[in-house]
Amino acid sequence: MTLARLLLAWLLVAIWFYVATILAEMVAALPLAPPLRWKVVEAGVLTLFASLWFDSLGSGQWWLVFLLVGVLATAPVQLVSSAHAPRRGLVFVRLELVELVRYLGAGALLAWRLS
Repeated sequence: MTLARLLLAWLLVAIWFYVATILAEMVAALPLAPPLRWKVVEAGVLTLFASLWFDSLGSGQWWLVFLLVGVLATAPVQLVSSAHAPRRGLVFVRLELVELVRYLGAGALLAWRLS
């Protein structure tokens, strides 16, 4: 895998994470935007993980891999942030679904660029 290919995939995922966060804020009607630098770091880590997956382990069932990674990365944060919400269950489900769509979208971009 070339460095240029990895950097392009990283850029695409970082842009997707930024756009998805803006869309999620509109859908969830809650502020969700951490600083942009953390989106860039998150996109970089996910791109390196995807590179490992697509270059050595396989390319099948990529959606399941990214769904599981999304749950591992976002569920603990959502549980803590929604613990004090009045309708905790509904807030958690809504925010978790938005985050999982974000990870599945990133996985689709990475499957397209890296496999």
